[in-house]
Amino acid sequence: MDELETRELRYFIAVAEELHFGRAAERLGMAQPPLSRAIRQLERRLGVSLFERTSRAVRLTPAGEVLLSEGRHALDAMAAATRRAQRAGQDDPRLILATKSSGGDLLARILAVFETEPESVPVDIVFSADARAAMVRDGRADVALLHRPQNDLTGLDAEDLRTMDQVVVLPEHHPLAARTAVPLADLTGEPLARWPEAAYPGGTGPLVQDVSQLLQLITLNRTIALLPWCSSNRLPPGLVWRPVPDAATATLVVAWNRHSTSRAVAAFVRAATAATRTSFDRAGA
Repeated sequence: MDELETRELRYFIAVAEELHFGRAAERLGMAQPPLSRAIRQLERRLGVSLFERTSRAVRLTPAGEVLLSEGRHALDAMAAATRRAQRAGQDDPRLILATKSSGGDLLARILAVFETEPESVPVDIVFSADARAAMVRDGRADVALLHRPQNDLTGLDAEDLRTMDQVVVLPEHHPLAARTAVPLADLTGEPLARWPEAAYPGGTGPLVQDVSQLLQLITLNRTIALLPWCSSNRLPPGLVWRPVPDAATATLVVAWNRHSTSRAVAAFVRAATAATRTSFDRAGA
């Protein structure tokens, strides 16, 4: 059997995500009949049914669910390879770092140490709270600062930088703010904020896209958040944090695509590790 073509995967993924041939065709900018023919031809080539079709609905079969998951990874890998190759061929090579806007002093130290590395290149910083891991997977970024287990590190290699306790961030007039510490069980039923990129989504609160939005929603008493301790350093007036002694710890990591062969990426990982170690030594940690 011939291997799948990129075009076929894109067609299939559009239908699998829309579960509607008409909407998928509109999304792809094509007519529905050729899209339907392409999917039937793909099913014949694979020898399996990818969709269950009725007069009312289109649903994925088990084979379709597998192809959707694997197909997404395949397209991401192709996009990542293209982007990394294009950047590697530039006359002015650069390293793209994805991080949250709250990187602060540690990020400055990492960049300072990286500048001393023989393999260092200029660094472009992309700030994101909700897509950093995805950016590394699909080649939009070379490295990212993430937290484990909060972020999904699938497809990435990572080096631990530091492990922190988690705290709950609350409006100062919230009933739990009167406590000196808040057990995890007491957060049950509270509207905990959710992050799009979380490995374990959980929570019943609003889906947040960035830190500033999160803090505004907490100020408005719309949500509360469980965050690594370092995120509580610069809370705006009206917000407080309390320890959550039995919450899982959060580990800050530097992450990169596991297939990367970039010397600049390796140098950045060394710099991040060294800068974090120096930071702890100075703090007496």
